[in-house]
Amino acid sequence: MTRASAHVTRAANTGIPGHPPTDGPPRMSRSLPAPPLTPLIASLWLACAATFAHAEPMTDVQALAQKEQQPLLDTLRDLVGIESGSKDIDGLNQIAERVAGQLKQLGGTVEILHPTDIYRLDDTPETIGPAVHAVFKGTGSKKIMLIAHMDTVYLKGMLKDQPFRVDGDKAYGLGIADDKQGVALILHTVAMLQKLNFKDYGTLTVLTNGDEEISSPGWRSTITKFAADQDAVFSFEGGGTDGTLRLATSGIGSAYLTVQGKSSHAGARPEGGVNALYELSHQVLQMKDLSKPEQGLKLNWTVSKAGTNRNVIPADAAAQADARALKVADFDELQKALQEKIKNRLLPDSRVELKFEVRRPPLEANDASRRVAAYGKTIYGEIGLSLKVDEKATGGGTDAAFAALKTSGAVVEGMGLSGFGAHSNDAEYVQINSIVPRLYLATRMIMDLSTGKLK
Repeated sequence: MTRASAHVTRAANTGIPGHPPTDGPPRMSRSLPAPPLTPLIASLWLACAATFAHAEPMTDVQALAQKEQQPLLDTLRDLVGIESGSKDIDGLNQIAERVAGQLKQLGGTVEILHPTDIYRLDDTPETIGPAVHAVFKGTGSKKIMLIAHMDTVYLKGMLKDQPFRVDGDKAYGLGIADDKQGVALILHTVAMLQKLNFKDYGTLTVLTNGDEEISSPGWRSTITKFAADQDAVFSFEGGGTDGTLRLATSGIGSAYLTVQGKSSHAGARPEGGVNALYELSHQVLQMKDLSKPEQGLKLNWTVSKAGTNRNVIPADAAAQADARALKVADFDELQKALQEKIKNRLLPDSRVELKFEVRRPPLEANDASRRVAAYGKTIYGEIGLSLKVDEKATGGGTDAAFAALKTSGAVVEGMGLSGFGAHSNDAEYVQINSIVPRLYLATRMIMDLSTGKLK
């Protein structure tokens, strides 16, 4: 998941870890007209966004977003009521049917897909959950894709401890923030476009997958393939308690180092063995300085094991490392450096192997993403709200990074609702007062991109 969910207010965070801001609902006010639209230049995108901060809202879209709030909450209630952990295939099939059914009612060409191209990671389960793919064909030329995930981190049976409930301006529920709110927002954004009779896009593609929380082994290639020719991809993970859109996320990698030696009696004949622990220690120490913090590349060895008995020279040893990067190229260089390092062995008779997994590539900001996000700031300005955009990765990783691998179009993360408590079993919620602004934002982004207002 992304480590961001959105709180659409203009107040600052409390600064206390684990506590979101405590201010009230945002104002949906009208403002005075602004000067005519000027071109959005990538190098000046923040300044350009400010130019339009006081444009008039599209009142029909705003009014419809307000009417759509309760139906969206009803959908959230239904989605939360279906347990759908990443390894709960029955639950994932059930929620896929629910999502597919609603997309069909909205007029899409819909199919429930099952993975055929699985990128097997160290912890990939034998069976991967489905994805729902829907395409809406319009009369225009722009291709726009909306993504979210249906799976959660929770185990079957935990729903009883956090069922759906509304308490004041918060809606609680297992998986509600990560990422069932994203699925619901997509469904009701499409519903708003239908009610507005808007079909000026070329194609509007929806993809919701069931394996994001386990690094998307079954659907990463599909996300990349479908996103490759899109003009824009909007990912509906939450946008943080301060309402931030994200243009960059960290890449996550894992290194697995294994050493095979030879066992022997540690007291009577140690010279007859090949000490795998010695070799492992040598390898880890010579790899300890591969991090480059100044460019966001980090490698830290975090897990190791060796041996079976105190009086036996260990024949096997293994270690794992966590890797982070801000650029795809940095992971490529790190893998090459690791493979080169293992050629230098302490014990010539040992056998050393290293496997590197890119669990998630980094999402890197591009000019197209900057232009689209800057325009989002103008849309929020129409309804009297400010919108933060962050193009520096702060941690975590999402499926948006897979979408960005082969596209030159915009990829914007954090389109979802404000929320808090993701991956907790008793405190996960979304802010109800963020529903209308986020519906307005998503709908307007699609409309204005389709009609050329957002270039």
